[in-house]
Amino acid sequence: MMNFKPPETRTTSSTAEKALSLISKGWEEVRSSADADLQLIKNRANSFKNLADKELENFINSASKSPFIVPTITASATTAPQPQEIDFVKKLRPKLSEIRRAYSSPDFKWAPKGKLRIDLSSIKNAIVAEEEDERFGKWRRVRFKEEGQFGEVNWEPIKAFRTRLRELEEELKNRSSSSVDIFEGIKNSEFVEKVKSSLKSIYKEPEETKGVPPLDVPELLAYLVRQSSPFLDQIGIREDISDKIVESLCSKRRNKLLPEGGSSLIEGEIMNDELDLRIASVLQSTGHCYEGGFWGDSTKPNLSGDKRHVAIVTTASLPWMTGTAVNPLFRAAYLAKLEKQNVTLLVPWLCKSDQELVYPNQLTFSSPEDQVLYIRNWLEERIGFKANFKISFYPGKFSKERRSIMPAGDTSQFIPSRDADIAILEEPEHLNWYHHGKRWTDKFNHVVGIVHTNYLEYIKREKNGALQAFFVKHVNNLVTRAYCDKVLRLSAATQDLPKSLVCNVHGVNPKFLKIGEKAAADRQSGQQVFSKGAYFLGKMVWAKGYRELIDLLANHKTDLDGFNLDVYGNGEDAHEVQSTAKRLNLNVNFMKGRDHADDSLHGYKVFINPSISDVLCTATAEALAMGKFVVCADHPSNEFFQAFPNCLTYRTPDDFVAKVQEAMSSEPQPLTPEEQYKLSWEAATQRFMEYSDLDKVLASETSLDRRRQKVIGKSVSLPNLEEMVDGGLAFTHNCFTGNEFLRLCTGAIPRSRDYDKEHCKDLHLLPPQVENPIYGW
Repeated sequence: MMNFKPPETRTTSSTAEKALSLISKGWEEVRSSADADLQLIKNRANSFKNLADKELENFINSASKSPFIVPTITASATTAPQPQEIDFVKKLRPKLSEIRRAYSSPDFKWAPKGKLRIDLSSIKNAIVAEEEDERFGKWRRVRFKEEGQFGEVNWEPIKAFRTRLRELEEELKNRSSSSVDIFEGIKNSEFVEKVKSSLKSIYKEPEETKGVPPLDVPELLAYLVRQSSPFLDQIGIREDISDKIVESLCSKRRNKLLPEGGSSLIEGEIMNDELDLRIASVLQSTGHCYEGGFWGDSTKPNLSGDKRHVAIVTTASLPWMTGTAVNPLFRAAYLAKLEKQNVTLLVPWLCKSDQELVYPNQLTFSSPEDQVLYIRNWLEERIGFKANFKISFYPGKFSKERRSIMPAGDTSQFIPSRDADIAILEEPEHLNWYHHGKRWTDKFNHVVGIVHTNYLEYIKREKNGALQAFFVKHVNNLVTRAYCDKVLRLSAATQDLPKSLVCNVHGVNPKFLKIGEKAAADRQSGQQVFSKGAYFLGKMVWAKGYRELIDLLANHKTDLDGFNLDVYGNGEDAHEVQSTAKRLNLNVNFMKGRDHADDSLHGYKVFINPSISDVLCTATAEALAMGKFVVCADHPSNEFFQAFPNCLTYRTPDDFVAKVQEAMSSEPQPLTPEEQYKLSWEAATQRFMEYSDLDKVLASETSLDRRRQKVIGKSVSLPNLEEMVDGGLAFTHNCFTGNEFLRLCTGAIPRSRDYDKEHCKDLHLLPPQVENPIYGW
């Protein structure tokens, strides 16, 4: 049986009535408030209208009561009669009253904003007609259409106002014909000039668009050649030849390259910025505005926050002890130490089978987290501080033929778009040989490439090396031009690439500087520091200087009698190198490779490095930091080290013998504090910030609309042919690398356009056919 409770029902009904009453009361308050606001707006509009009427009335009265006084210049001059009221004001008053009544009428309605159509050219012709040409004396009829609401608007009052103004000037001119000075005074009277300037202000010609002569054929050809220099360089025409062509074309138009009043372009040679400015001034005079790229993505990520983000992408990772594994790791640590930006280090992840081929001592990792832990422990043990940066991975595959790791898939996709701000590509040519993905300069706001390796020198040593080097040279030009904003070469030993300059942006492990400081302190206290002779340390492959070393020792066996050399290294050519040295009966002791900071190497006094294939030998810098002598070739790769007194360079084989004997018979000098700083990573990071323009990029506004800014405003109106060429090269390269057959023909690892299933499992990635559905069929 159901139990009803009438009291509770009445209570619920009462509550509902109160709620409805409250809602009704609130609605009444909102409506009354809205009515009050509307009434206030209406009152303010009426007040503004009344004020405008009052001001217009005052203007008419003051103009009617204030006669123009003609200044008397000479006693003989005839004084013009002073009118009591200006005629044109009297005639104009009815017209102004008509306008006021029309616009004050409560029936007047403004046209909707979206439907307003005004022919500004007609207004210009009606108001600012050329006074000296009587053909424009008649006013053109101006129509103001609003799609059927108003029809025509009568502009007769304004036409009459201007007509009476001209009549006034003519009348004053006739009255003062006896005196030119009086006429000039009246003509320049303040009232007339103010009225004329007010009318002309309705439409004003931009001053900067006047007087710009059009371009001629030599100028267009000069600009076309100048902007085509990237393409010309790609087909073998050097930049200096292009500059000479531009100079020859422009010299024919020496006096016509700039508008009147401009400076001459030809001052011994053509200045590129001035030529750009000339082209830009002509484009701007036409009203042209160039707003986008041809090939590239016109939008870049807009990042928010106080810190910028730097992504360092490299081609190797610890525990592989190679330059592209160690140096980017230190760079990430010391950039993060500056605390000006967030840093991510992106390194390749190898599957288990490739790890066994690459990493020493059969060291392997079952997960990326294990490898990250190993890398951080190794780094912090050497730098002495905790580096606050992120380590991420991209899929990589090891190429036995090239003895290097090649990216699999689109490497850029492993940097999230929210962090795609600044990219540092360690070995940009290596990373982009087979890159099939988004263009780096489209995804990132600033891209810096750092060249580590002299690939052409290695390739020339292979079979058909000259032909291979020819193609690789042009591919390197293409990928660095298309994918980098700036390229830093560690030394002049590398290929001369587009957008590049030479600067050593590498330092040495702080551990080596501490070893050098300890050696200097021990020597100062009278202890013997160097108890051993000479040694060489490097990966045991012929290209790392072993060929040069064996040739020097074999050809001067007699001169170097009693000289013994210890060699430390592992590598693919170890057996061949050792058997060759043994066959030539050289005084060389071969030992397994070890860390250069190992205690067993501290006692050596001389480091021998005859390699000419290195770009900037890290082992040479480490030996100098430890206070040792270094005997190396007089070669661009060693130019940075030649400023140190302990660096002994040789040019000929006989000179090599002399330098070795000098080093073995003397003691090296302790490093000064300035020399220690020059070798440090702090100094290297500072050089990198300066020469890569990273300090300027980071100093830009932190609101971070990250689109690349051009220093000269003309670039907004001027299409950049160089950028179009770079974009075209990137597009061509992308099409080429998307074809599996063409990839295989050029030596790519099979099926490396996308990562494989094992990478998906290790890195927790979606299958390639899901990430790229078109290519995944």
